[in-house]
Amino acid sequence: MEMERINENTIRVVIGNDDLSARGITVLDLLGNHQQIERFFYSILEEVDVDHQFQDNDAVTFQVLPNRHGLELFISKNVGDEGDGTDDFDAASAGFSGAVDFGDNASTDQISDFLKQQLQGKDSEDDDDRKTTISSEATDDNDPEALKNYTSDPNVPTREVVLRLNDFEDLVSIAKVLHLDGAVSNLYKYRDQYYLDLVFFTDQTTPETIKDDVAVALEYANKTTITSDVLSEHGEKIMETSALELARHYFG
Repeated sequence: MEMERINENTIRVVIGNDDLSARGITVLDLLGNHQQIERFFYSILEEVDVDHQFQDNDAVTFQVLPNRHGLELFISKNVGDEGDGTDDFDAASAGFSGAVDFGDNASTDQISDFLKQQLQGKDSEDDDDRKTTISSEATDDNDPEALKNYTSDPNVPTREVVLRLNDFEDLVSIAKVLHLDGAVSNLYKYRDQYYLDLVFFTDQTTPETIKDDVAVALEYANKTTITSDVLSEHGEKIMETSALELARHYFG
């Protein structure tokens, strides 16, 4: 973890994936876990603010910028209203594109939603590594909304395989070796366990390919009796349609 003093009132903290792992969490663990988000932000603050100049301030602003290597966290004291001529720091204006402000008025729902959007690639990038390959005739050149509609169409023949992951790193390992064609992948979290839902389009692949793909995934995952219906109804969907591509793009 690296710490840089931007100015008198702002600290920039670069938190790598290794740093997150050392704390027993990943970026994905912050999704939907409101208490963990708050504890995480303030634990970083306590670690870097050795002089207690920020912790003693009643109005501290956190600005976060997720990336494939981890997170950049900007911690600022809100002093702009004190008339000392110092403006509140804005990471986006300072050239850190994509940073979003989470101050006292921002809920942890916003933080979770923002992190999820970043991981799902809803920024301005158009990276082929984050796309799932499906017939362009069926999905209008892999348009995200068209792909979502296609995968939810009950008339599209599919075969689903749900696998249980021991931890998030299993997903990353699978993503490095398994490149799906004619299938999509969803990541769920259910009862503190990650599950990978593979949806194969049987009109765009073969039984042999499905068997081979599942065999590759089973090198890092386990069979389970949990169904996709259970996950859809009771679990939390972390990544939709392109879980393997996203994991490969951001963590591979």
